Amino acid sequence: MFGGEPDTKKGRKCIAVAALLLTASIVALLRTVPAFSQETELRGEVSEAAILADQQRKARQLRPQGSLDQAVPATQTAEDQTPANPYEPASPGAVPDDDQTGGAEGSILNQPRVTDDPFADNQTMAAPRPPPTARQSAGAKAKSDAKAADKKNANKKPGQTADSTAKAATGDPAETAATEDDGANRRAVTIDSVDRQKLDPGAERTGSIEGQKVRLEDDPFAAPGIKLGTFVFRPTLEQGLTATSNADVSAGGRSAVLSETALRFSATSDWRENSAVIDGYGLFRNTLSGQKINDAQGRIEGQLSVDLDNELRAIARLGYEAVPESASSPDAIAGVTSQPLRQTVDGSLGIEKDVGKMRYALTGAVSHDFYGDAKLSDGTVLSLKDRDSTLYSATLRTGYQVSPAMTPFVEVEAGRRIYDLRLDSNGFERSSTRLGARAGLELDMREKLSGEFSVGWLREGIDDDRLPAIAGPYVNADLKWSPERGTIIGLTGRTTVETTTIANESGDLLYSGRLTGERQVRANLTANTALGLDWRDYTGSDGHDLILSAEAGLTWWLNRYAGLTTRIRTEKLTSNLPGRDYVANSVYLGLKVQR
Repeated sequence: MFGGEPDTKKGRKCIAVAALLLTASIVALLRTVPAFSQETELRGEVSEAAILADQQRKARQLRPQGSLDQAVPATQTAEDQTPANPYEPASPGAVPDDDQTGGAEGSILNQPRVTDDPFADNQTMAAPRPPPTARQSAGAKAKSDAKAADKKNANKKPGQTADSTAKAATGDPAETAATEDDGANRRAVTIDSVDRQKLDPGAERTGSIEGQKVRLEDDPFAAPGIKLGTFVFRPTLEQGLTATSNADVSAGGRSAVLSETALRFSATSDWRENSAVIDGYGLFRNTLSGQKINDAQGRIEGQLSVDLDNELRAIARLGYEAVPESASSPDAIAGVTSQPLRQTVDGSLGIEKDVGKMRYALTGAVSHDFYGDAKLSDGTVLSLKDRDSTLYSATLRTGYQVSPAMTPFVEVEAGRRIYDLRLDSNGFERSSTRLGARAGLELDMREKLSGEFSVGWLREGIDDDRLPAIAGPYVNADLKWSPERGTIIGLTGRTTVETTTIANESGDLLYSGRLTGERQVRANLTANTALGLDWRDYTGSDGHDLILSAEAGLTWWLNRYAGLTTRIRTEKLTSNLPGRDYVANSVYLGLKVQR
């Protein structure tokens, strides 16, 4: 209809040719697919040992071939790159068998030929890609070889060069080829991206303990202490010589050189909740030359603090003290070989309760004084039992916490002093009733400023109507202030009722104040000073005593356990009563050891 039979035959021939070409293309494509299947993954599983062995075999085969290629001229090298009997496929897309290839082409890891034409006969093989394990091993070996070469070159004397450079300069083809081949292999080895990732911080190596920054001690010469059960015991022993102008610190005292030994200790508990502290000291003096002095004194006291339920605390104290009667005391006995020993046993029990910002405390205390016999110069003994007495007292304190640093308070005191003998040797009834009231402020600014002070009025009325009551202002203080690190300023004040058995006398009020300072000049050098002011007011008369004192000292620590210490002291008493004035100056030098 459109062209007749000739056109129909021509169309059939075209269709047949097109079908043949399409069939040939499909067959060729199907035969080339296996070659390209190696590009993405291997057919079947291959062990790492096989991969590594294959890589080593190829490296051994390629290294001699590369050395021979370097020895021949460049023109021959280009000709030799063409195989003598190149493989010619019988049909397009045919793949040679393993026994028909030689050298590295027989590897199970060979990549497909790199070309855009899958039907080309002269295809070149792509460089095989080593597995991750082989790449890591080769990279580690390359780094190790490089470090060894650098170390070897660094050990060579000046004027010598690296082995590879020297051998290349001599013109040795084999060595030059091996060097270049090793360099090419190192450049060909790439580090996997996983190896470049930062390690997990938990898996990184940390520095040694010795390399860490060590925190300096606040006081490198402080006593480390001895662990005894649940307590830390810190003893201190001091031995030295004292040269003084007034050995017994009295109006009739004379100069002397004394051997002085002091033992001090403290024990602190390391309990989790409650706490306990034990402190004590002992002082022994003996004359080496001059006025005869042979005495001893000491004190030990402990405190226990227990936390109870509902913001309730209990504090208990117990102490013992033994001190010879001072030669400057109003009750000192003249004409004795040694002053009598006064012993004191005291204790207290207190309960503290916090209710909101209110602070309540109730404390009961007992103190018992008893005296030894006085030995007179004529050999007789004088009993002082009429001076033995016991003081019972109770104190109630109420405070309000204005801020965590300040708590003002008021307290009242009531007590009773009872003598063991109702009448003394002169026929006076010395028992008395004690009343007092005071107001004060408690400070707690941590290490900067802490402590408390109070002022008030105190009265102790004696049962015997012939004797006036001992009464007067009451002052008490215990403060510590640190203006800067290494410096501590202390202020203490105390009011004491001193009773007596002298006929027609009630006693006196003694006001004592101390201002102390301690400065850590260096880590192993400490300076300390003290100023003292005492005022004694006699009841029933206008008599009074004024005592002024000053002291300065240094302690140089040789190490944590031993140090040299020295101090100078002066004391002066001025009184409007006859026969009481004196001046005492002294110098001390000794050795202090601690643990």
